[in-house]
Amino acid sequence: MVRGIAITDTTLRDAHQSLMATRMRTDSMLPIAAKIDLVGFHSVEVWGGATFDVAIRYLNEDPWDRIRKLKREFKRTPLQMLLRGQNLVGYRNYPDDIVEKFVEKAAFAGIDVFRIFDALNDARNLETAVRSVKHIRAHAQGTICYTVSPVHTLEKYLELAKQLAAMDCDSICIKDMSGILSPKVGYDLVKALKSEIGLPVEVHSHCSSGMAAITYVWICEAGVDILDTAFSPFAGGASQPAVESLVSALAGTRFDTGLDLGLIVEISEYFAELREKYFDPLNLIDPRSERVDVHVLLHQIPGGMVSNLIEQLKGMNSLQRLEEVLQEVPRVREDLGYPPMVTPMSQIVGTQAVMNVISGQRYKIVSKETKDYVKGLYGTHPSPIRKDIKSKIIGDEEPITCRPADLLKPEFEKMTKEVGDLATSEEDVLTYTMFPQTALKFLKTKKEGRKRTEEEEAAVAAALAAVLTQERPRVPIRREEFM
Repeated sequence: MVRGIAITDTTLRDAHQSLMATRMRTDSMLPIAAKIDLVGFHSVEVWGGATFDVAIRYLNEDPWDRIRKLKREFKRTPLQMLLRGQNLVGYRNYPDDIVEKFVEKAAFAGIDVFRIFDALNDARNLETAVRSVKHIRAHAQGTICYTVSPVHTLEKYLELAKQLAAMDCDSICIKDMSGILSPKVGYDLVKALKSEIGLPVEVHSHCSSGMAAITYVWICEAGVDILDTAFSPFAGGASQPAVESLVSALAGTRFDTGLDLGLIVEISEYFAELREKYFDPLNLIDPRSERVDVHVLLHQIPGGMVSNLIEQLKGMNSLQRLEEVLQEVPRVREDLGYPPMVTPMSQIVGTQAVMNVISGQRYKIVSKETKDYVKGLYGTHPSPIRKDIKSKIIGDEEPITCRPADLLKPEFEKMTKEVGDLATSEEDVLTYTMFPQTALKFLKTKKEGRKRTEEEEAAVAAALAAVLTQERPRVPIRREEFM
């Protein structure tokens, strides 16, 4: 069978993040993992995004253990994570030593493909992460965060893609986090990337606006190499298109995925049962996150943020003001220079919109993150911030112009001392570095288990050194390798 389009499965990461606030537990993933491994996916996304935060904050699970356990089940399929560039899996910029250590540990635990993005499409915030991934011989996928604004043009996206290629990225992902990539624009963008950059192109979208599946078919004609989908019980709405539908739609064409629909349906039945367990009695899936919402074409709130924004307003007993917040979001985004609506920018813009609505006066209350963004501490603003808004937020202070991480001192040694004997491994130190307050409670609970012996630490160190030379699960990086 000629294989035209490769598929990445997102069910174990972005799909449940988008539909039920990332609450799928590792124990729910493991029984079906080995069967998913047989499908022949290009990769399976299992980590990154909000999974790290939620695991320690709500599930009392060690996120590092999740990778190791899944890696034992996935013997053929590369495991993938979403990495927020210099933000890693947190919500601030981390020093280069933390980025390097995090990538090293993630690769050792079992991550093969690193999808690396920056919320502002600031290439400077990707350099250290990409370099670190290349150093440990994993697959570095550079990412374009797709958004719509007067300043986000095809030329700007191609400029970023050229920077990603110059960093020696192995492939490029168009990350359409809000599901607003239209068929024609998607076609033009993929076509331009294939002709001018030449790297394999993957497209990630959400069904929020109802366009994703149509766009997927159009961009096949443009030469896309890989498409992101989820198993149908966790597809649609704020999640990705259903894999069953796409495999069926492309069957018999030159884009045929070559995947076994029977096996895929078999796996879907497991997820259908699982979905019911999470839906009732836990009621974790909000029906609103499963619907097509044409308003996303205006507010551009990404899939993962929709369910979290609903939860945020519920916690404030203000869910009835959701529509006001959704109307305020695009206004805040315009005020702040049109940042792409992806973590952490979506949270910054969304939270500021909530504050503006709840307080009854725009920018009367300003979050620290909004102030840091305006100061340039997250990177270069896509376009100038409105002067009156900037003045309200930071007064006469001038934003920085250097790479934000250049202002940060190495932290790993400091954090190791700070967390003390609560950390039983370097992974624990990184967990504490990402989320200090949440991690303290989590690590205290975890410490009830035993620490590694000196012999075990030596074995881990030896294995980590070996990862730099071992052959990793092979990920095709040229289009001809898909054929």
